[in-house]
Amino acid sequence: MSTEQQPQQEQQAQEEVIQEQVQSEQTPEQQRIVELENALAQAESNLAEQKDSVLRARADMENARKRAEAEVDKARKFALERFAGELLTVIDNLERALQVADASNDAVKSLVEGVAITHKSFIATIEKFGMTVIDPQGQPFNPELHQAMGMQESAELEPNSVIAVMQKGYEINGRLLRPAMVMVSRAPEGGVDVQV
Repeated sequence: MSTEQQPQQEQQAQEEVIQEQVQSEQTPEQQRIVELENALAQAESNLAEQKDSVLRARADMENARKRAEAEVDKARKFALERFAGELLTVIDNLERALQVADASNDAVKSLVEGVAITHKSFIATIEKFGMTVIDPQGQPFNPELHQAMGMQESAELEPNSVIAVMQKGYEINGRLLRPAMVMVSRAPEGGVDVQV
């Protein structure tokens, strides 16, 4: 036994002797009061533990509810993604029809107007559900939203600007559905000898 443990054991033994003397000197009512005070202290300790447990359970439940709401919101926003992707070919075909149609021909003029109205209402409908058109004509090239199909020299536009949009892109609720296919400008090479 170490010398440090010996004084501690002696002190514990003295405390136990004093406690026994106090208990023997107490009346039964005083002993009952001490017992009740000890029971009260134990009950308060249990209550504090249970309150902590209830608070933790509530916090866990609230976090689970928030996660579930976020998942539902995410599912709602992107549930249409696959369906919307399938609709893009319809929009592309309506745009192609408008590009090749001869609006000056009286025989097909009303047909072209009908296709234009259908295309316009189709775009308005998809925009109601969070889809946006990416039409970057003349804007700087953005590789996150655009897919470069080639480069072409241009003196009119700054380098890395979109010269032509071959196919429009689309986003749904801020997520890229399809990048815009574009032709990008580059600086003209005229006047500079690049061969050695």
